[in-house]
Amino acid sequence: MKKALIINAHQEYPFAKGELNREIAKRIANYLKSIAYEIKTTTMKDEWNADEEVDKHTWADVVVLQSPTNWMGFPWIFKKYMDEVYTAGMFGKMSQNDGRIAEAPKKNYGAGGLMQDTKYMLSLTFNAPEESFNDPSEFLFAGKSVDDLYFAQHMNFKFFGMQPLPTFACFDVMKNPNIENDFKRLEAHLKTNFTE
Repeated sequence: MKKALIINAHQEYPFAKGELNREIAKRIANYLKSIAYEIKTTTMKDEWNADEEVDKHTWADVVVLQSPTNWMGFPWIFKKYMDEVYTAGMFGKMSQNDGRIAEAPKKNYGAGGLMQDTKYMLSLTFNAPEESFNDPSEFLFAGKSVDDLYFAQHMNFKFFGMQPLPTFACFDVMKNPNIENDFKRLEAHLKTNFTE
């Protein structure tokens, strides 16, 4: 049986209670259960323990990170999670230090990951419309993609040796939502990228 860790990184705000991120995380869990995955979850609003979270990461075949995009990145509460959990996993569980050796201290930074058999997927929600990405004429992102915006998170997972699955994103979720279509796209994305 394959194993998945699903992390809901949502931080509640007065204008964003987290219903969509919660529902997407639930749908991902239900789909993966339907194809015989064992599931563990972590939600930022609940208490968690850094060492237990490291164990969940090393247990999983795939880590799915569900998150809203707040000020061009993750909510602060998930940054705290990364600081504590990934630091706890740094020396022998998720990575073997930073990959460098004393004989070559300027080479292979970040190559010490121990999780080469673990995949990860980012699933993100945006207030920004999809058209604001991948278009050089657009003001803010100026041709950059969603994955360009989340480059740092991809590097965090790469640091541990993890392999990426394609990113899923819902756009314009506050001003011009099309949630039912987002759910259909999510189902298609999961069917394409996950097998029994």
